[in-house]
Amino acid sequence: MSIVADRVRRLDALIDKVSLVQLGFGEEDDNLHLRSNRGGDFHLASEPRVTELLQIAKQLSSSSLSLGHISKRRIRNLLIESGLANEDQNEELHAEKWMVEVDAEWHLVGKATIQTYGLLMSSLLDQIKPLSDDIWYWDEILSSYPNSLLYTMQSSPVRMGEWTREVWRESLDRFNEWRQQQLEHRSAPRSRRESRTDREGEVLTAGTSSTQSESGSGDKNAAAESVTEINLTQQWREFYGIVRESMTEKSLGNIRRVLGRVDTGRSDARRKLARLQKLREMTATGLGVLLDEGLDIRTPDDGSVVEATVYHEEWRVVLERSVALMDSILRGSLTLEHNMKEFEDNIFSGVQHDPELSIHTDDAAQAARPAILARRLLNILDEGIPQHAVSTSVLARKNGRPSRLVRYWIPAIALLLSSSTILRVLVNRKADIINWIRDLGATTRDFWFNWVVEPIKKVIGTIRHDEASEIAIMSRDSLKADRESLERMVVEFSRDNPDIAVGNSTITEAQVAEIRTRVKEGDVTPILKAYEKDLKKPFVGAIRGDLVRSVLIQVQKTKVDLEVAISGIDALLKSQELVFGFIGLTPGILVAVSIGIIQYFRTAFGSRKGLRRGQRARRTRRVLRKMDRILTEAQHNLQDNTISYRDRGLLVCEAHVLRNLSQGNLPREVEKEFIEDLDEFAKARAVPELFRVLDRIRWAYSEYF
Repeated sequence: MSIVADRVRRLDALIDKVSLVQLGFGEEDDNLHLRSNRGGDFHLASEPRVTELLQIAKQLSSSSLSLGHISKRRIRNLLIESGLANEDQNEELHAEKWMVEVDAEWHLVGKATIQTYGLLMSSLLDQIKPLSDDIWYWDEILSSYPNSLLYTMQSSPVRMGEWTREVWRESLDRFNEWRQQQLEHRSAPRSRRESRTDREGEVLTAGTSSTQSESGSGDKNAAAESVTEINLTQQWREFYGIVRESMTEKSLGNIRRVLGRVDTGRSDARRKLARLQKLREMTATGLGVLLDEGLDIRTPDDGSVVEATVYHEEWRVVLERSVALMDSILRGSLTLEHNMKEFEDNIFSGVQHDPELSIHTDDAAQAARPAILARRLLNILDEGIPQHAVSTSVLARKNGRPSRLVRYWIPAIALLLSSSTILRVLVNRKADIINWIRDLGATTRDFWFNWVVEPIKKVIGTIRHDEASEIAIMSRDSLKADRESLERMVVEFSRDNPDIAVGNSTITEAQVAEIRTRVKEGDVTPILKAYEKDLKKPFVGAIRGDLVRSVLIQVQKTKVDLEVAISGIDALLKSQELVFGFIGLTPGILVAVSIGIIQYFRTAFGSRKGLRRGQRARRTRRVLRKMDRILTEAQHNLQDNTISYRDRGLLVCEAHVLRNLSQGNLPREVEKEFIEDLDEFAKARAVPELFRVLDRIRWAYSEYF
């Protein structure tokens, strides 16, 4: 949906309201039956011709279209299908039509006029928007000296070609003048010789004259050949001399001025910028005139349907004037030599003196008015809009930004000149380059799997308590086995030496169980007692083996104590296992964040093609600023305080851009309110009302922009 689509829909509904009443239909009837008796015409709504016209008019309705208006080809085909454009202009044939058939023709022509009106408005809007980009380009060129220097260098071959063509044209003109002078110079003596020969021929005899003529013709042929050779050589010599003279007049200083001076490039850019701004203003003026003066069909303030006998002629005159207005805008909007005032005066003067308006025809031809309008609409669709679009495109292309060839020939030539060196380097370092590419691929792959995929798997396993992914600094069940071994060692030593362990010659099972419990708690007192006793007589203990045995048991005890300490560290690591997993994922996260930052800066400071949410918001603010600036600088009528047609067209164009930017950038309910405010802005004409609506848009939707 767009501003044009909404306007076309409203006008389409209004045409149904004011034209179907003439046929006797209600506004909401879908069938083709008369509701009011209009004398002899009551039964004619079911006639084939009227039914056909109404069916075609229904196809011209925009109620079921998302674009608001149907395509140019569809409008044209439906008009041709109606047969109005092919009707004979015989007044007697039109006078024989029933009134209901004429009303049906007006209804169809009204529908076609509205669709053509919407098509022309869309065409003008589409032409204005690209001009803004080209104007922005020339502003950038003129606002920076390096940009102006670069443009001067880029466009120097074009100016050199223009200088060469100028020298060539001037040389050709001089050569043609010289050749004409030579022909005139030779024609005068020849005429004198011919007259003298005629006088002498009167005295000679017939035979003598015949002989002389034969010999004279041979002499003339030989002379002609020599003259031709002389003339050809002389012509080339003279042509080269003229070219040298022309190039001398176009001195080397002039060439340097054409090729090298930055002022020349800036002057060229300034001239193209002025023409583009003029074209944009002319197109915007045409759009503003269409909005304010085109299809200005009014209804009573109370909303009641006006009686046909009072109102049916007024809206038909509006249709005629609107078609004439569209034709006048298409014919005059590309005349860049006129100022805005002259352009507006030419438009309204063309409408006022249009020979095909009904005010310039007699009453007998009133029945032929729908056929005349149909032919004019076909002419607008076939010639007016296409030719206007082509002419605007030619002007925009001629004065717009240079072609890619002009903008990129310098780096292209630099690349071409260095291509041999680049190729030689590539050939000589082929193996190294292949290895670099292979190593880069392998490094990237290893980094991905070792520092991104595997850490993620470990983190997931830790979250799911996967035993295979647990962190451990000692083997599983190692401490348990060493404890049990120590326990068995101490118990066997106690049974072999009960006097040292319990102070008796025998040991009971209860005492053994108590020793086991103490060993689990780390108490190996029996071993320490035996060790102390054997230290008093180390050689006896060593020979007997008790000393060595007690030392080995203490070594096992030390090992168990060490494993207990390590198990505590292991438990601490397991409690922070998820933290270590995310630490292992840090390199992958850093790479992802770096890529995201690079992508952000690339989209923020790179090309202007992407219209993501942030970019749309920034561009929306720029459009709002531009709308405020247009309003501030607008020329307005002091009588009714309304803005000019040019400023009206520019504001509607910016509102159209703003509406397109809002799609998908606002919540659904907020977008509906935003569209309502934009429609109110597009319909407003008074300066205070425009400022008030624009201020409401700024503060009401600032959080989204």
